[in-house]
Amino acid sequence: MLGVGVRPRTQVAEAAGLKVDRGVMVDGRLRTSADGVYAAGDVARYPDARTGQPIRVEHWVHAERQGQHVARMILGDDAPFTDPPFFWSAHQDTTIRYVGHAEAFDPSGVDGSLERRDAEVRFSSAGRLMALATVGRDLRSLEAGVELER
Repeated sequence: MLGVGVRPRTQVAEAAGLKVDRGVMVDGRLRTSADGVYAAGDVARYPDARTGQPIRVEHWVHAERQGQHVARMILGDDAPFTDPPFFWSAHQDTTIRYVGHAEAFDPSGVDGSLERRDAEVRFSSAGRLMALATVGRDLRSLEAGVELER
């Protein structure tokens, strides 16, 4: 089985006059271009907390967290959305975890051993961690998530 790409359905947003560019454009608090209207999940294209560049994340947990953030915004919280994106993929007894977002990064190598299922790959830009992929290093993945929130 192969899945390639996801195209967000933005027709309703476009018809409502919202700003759309490969997703519904939102600010760092997930607000659209219309007052009182928010977007969350696969359709929302928001500024990455580390780079400021607009990104869209296609993972259900991230969509869930964005929905929770929008609920807090509606209830009066005014904090920006800073949760780093992440996903995991389980392959029999091996789990691969990825936290952060890195479209552009400096060359990196593998720390540890993929054969022993104990490894990580850092994706950094100018010495700043942008994302981390791990195999068998779940705690390190969680620590990187905390680091990426800063």
